Amino acid sequence: MGVCWRWCYTTCVCCLSEDEKNAIAIHNEIKRILADQKKRERREIKVLLLGTGESGKTTFIKQMRIIHGKGFSEDDRRGYTKLVFQNIFTAMKALTAAMNTLRIPYANPQNEIYGKQFQEVEICQMAHLDRMYVDAIRRLWADEGVKACYSRRREYQLLDSTEYYMANLERIAAPDFIPTAQDVLRVRFPTTGINDYSFSVEKITLRIVDVGGQKSERRKWIHCFENVTSLIFLASLSEYDQVLEENNKEVSVSFAPVLFLVSFKILININKFIILIFNYILALTPPLLCGLVPPSGKRRDAQDAMDFIRNMYKQRAVSAETKECKNIYPHFTCATDTNNIRKVFNDVKDTVLIKSLQEYGVL
Repeated sequence: MGVCWRWCYTTCVCCLSEDEKNAIAIHNEIKRILADQKKRERREIKVLLLGTGESGKTTFIKQMRIIHGKGFSEDDRRGYTKLVFQNIFTAMKALTAAMNTLRIPYANPQNEIYGKQFQEVEICQMAHLDRMYVDAIRRLWADEGVKACYSRRREYQLLDSTEYYMANLERIAAPDFIPTAQDVLRVRFPTTGINDYSFSVEKITLRIVDVGGQKSERRKWIHCFENVTSLIFLASLSEYDQVLEENNKEVSVSFAPVLFLVSFKILININKFIILIFNYILALTPPLLCGLVPPSGKRRDAQDAMDFIRNMYKQRAVSAETKECKNIYPHFTCATDTNNIRKVFNDVKDTVLIKSLQEYGVL
């Protein structure tokens, strides 16, 4: 009798008060929301994006926005105008400071005055590129002493996009300048905090969590590993022998594998996939080959450098127990090349992401 009464009480609306009816309606709505959320999560892949500062993580996210998002509207691109200008001032300030640090004289003594002017610039306050600065930049960039300083950029921190900006200076300085998609891709600014981006890829939600790569941001990494399907780790080839910005002593190519190893040890224990992207492949130039690839008695080429770097990372990640390196998918690319990134991501999608979906029973 008691069982029948309880069944009638919880199923027959006529037996309930208004408050009880509302409570049951709210309960059912919560159950529906949780079920929908669980269904969405089964079709969501969470990827953690890590790497040292200036490795190209933000550029990678911009490319994903172009390839799998809505791209950049004219209003979006206008929003990068000030950052483009500030990047140019940052580059010139770094170059002219290095002239003093490296004790390189200006070929034209007059240019030393321009150099001092850039040292006094407050970059965060620069919202315009005045003609007086454009003329000074042009004169400095043509100076043989500055050219010598630029050739020694491994000895100090300089934006990779410096040469690009110099080549496009007149266009950027035009009164009606609106950044192009390529300008946006070249803009550099430090990522702080944890940024979450979602993209729709073939009816699947790809959620990329981007964490700042600067030293002060790395303590936040460990909090992002929960429920991660895979890791994308970016390492910059353009910094193969460049000192780190944070201490000006340690070489980036030696430091990045250490960060990679820490990430690897966390993920390998839970059998996750690791996508290792070596960025800025155009940096594989003769100076790099001579300084990076050990002597072998044969002519060095880009493939030698790629093999050497790939093996260096894999050796760091070899499991002490199994003596093998599982679930690592290395790729060489250039983050500013949209077609190249599209090809790399298609390779990633066809291997790692499909395996992840199969593991979760979605495919």
